[in-house]
Order: sequence, then C-alpha cells, then structure tokens
Amino acid sequence: MGILLQLLLHAGVEIFYINLLIKDFSKYSLGFSWSEWFMIHHMGTIILFAAGVLFGFWQGGFWWRKIYEKK
Repeated sequence: MGILLQLLLHAGVEIFYINLLIKDFSKYSLGFSWSEWFMIHHMGTIILFAAGVLFGFWQGGFWWRKIYEKK
C-alpha cells in the first residue's frame, strides 16, 4: 500500500512540475540544469520509495493490531 501511494504521489508531483518546466524552464528551474533535475528525480525516487516501504510496514502493523489482536 505504501509503495502504491508513493508512486501516485511521485507521479502527480512529477507531471505537475515537468509541465511547468516545459512551459518556462528559466522561470521554474530554480537555477538547476536538466541534468541536475534528473539527479533530483533519482534521489527523490529513492527517498519516496523508502518512505513508502516504511509507511506500508507501519500501516500494516497498525491495522493488524486493530483487526486481529484487539478482539
């Protein structure tokens, strides 16, 4: 669940911001080049994937206790 949610979040942010970069790169690039944006993308992918995995484990433990252990 966490990986799926992070994938949807990543896609939404990326689609939105790439559209801004394509419209006016000099205004929205924040001083970064395209190669630096690719590096930001790769680092963001790793960070969001790890956060999605951790969130999924946390939610799994939370709901396991709610559903199966407290009856």
